[in-house]
Amino acid sequence: MKRKNLVFYFRIYGKILAQDLKSKMSYRADFIISTLGMIFTNISGFVSFWILFRNFPSINGWSYYEMLFLYGFSLISLTPVQCFFDNNWSLRQYVYSGDFIKYCFRPINLFFYYQSEVFDIKGLGQFIFGIVMLVYSWIKIGIVFTPMMFLKIFVFLITASLVMIALQNAAAAACFWIQNSFYILDLVFRFKDYAKYPVTIFSPVFRFVFTFVMPIAFIAYYPSLVILHPQEVPILSWLSPLIGIVFFFISYKIWMHGAMKYSGTGS
Repeated sequence: MKRKNLVFYFRIYGKILAQDLKSKMSYRADFIISTLGMIFTNISGFVSFWILFRNFPSINGWSYYEMLFLYGFSLISLTPVQCFFDNNWSLRQYVYSGDFIKYCFRPINLFFYYQSEVFDIKGLGQFIFGIVMLVYSWIKIGIVFTPMMFLKIFVFLITASLVMIALQNAAAAACFWIQNSFYILDLVFRFKDYAKYPVTIFSPVFRFVFTFVMPIAFIAYYPSLVILHPQEVPILSWLSPLIGIVFFFISYKIWMHGAMKYSGTGS
């Protein structure tokens, strides 16, 4: 079979996305309610964050605006997994019902085809909220804006998002081998809430876990240091893009390995 190029996949994705958005807009009330729910969820998280800093002006040397920068950075980094990989939550049902077999007979990449079927537009509200927080804190901190600085934050935001995508891909793929895999996916997803905090506020054990076991520190903390503290950037911060790419590639291989072993019998 002839290998498809990127132009082909972009064109196919555009058509699939258009159909998905049409189906969502046919239930406008559900779309509006779920979107408002996402917005209020982010607002409530910010209110909790603001209340915390009303009592503690700084946390382990991190000021309010630096923490706000980290918060906004994490929201933006988490947006791609919310928008483009939300179908991972349905993978378990497709596998156990046997319906996943339909994806195995299309002449395109199986992972691409499955993930592209769903675009969670509610994630755009989170993205806008994160942008506002990032820009506001950027101004308050007084970071000098340059084209190189913009390039850095763009690259580190994109590659940081690959870490959470990788974690969710690997957790979702557990359903190919484990029946009660939902708890694995749910546990991994809940860990994202710790991404908005600097890893230095945790005990040495959790620092190790959040860096080398469940590497959520690479979703916001390590990448953001390149912008916030350019004079004292640890090696792990510079390695963040490479780590994001490697983790995503490994998770993709795990996901595809499980999909290729799928028998289609359901349960």
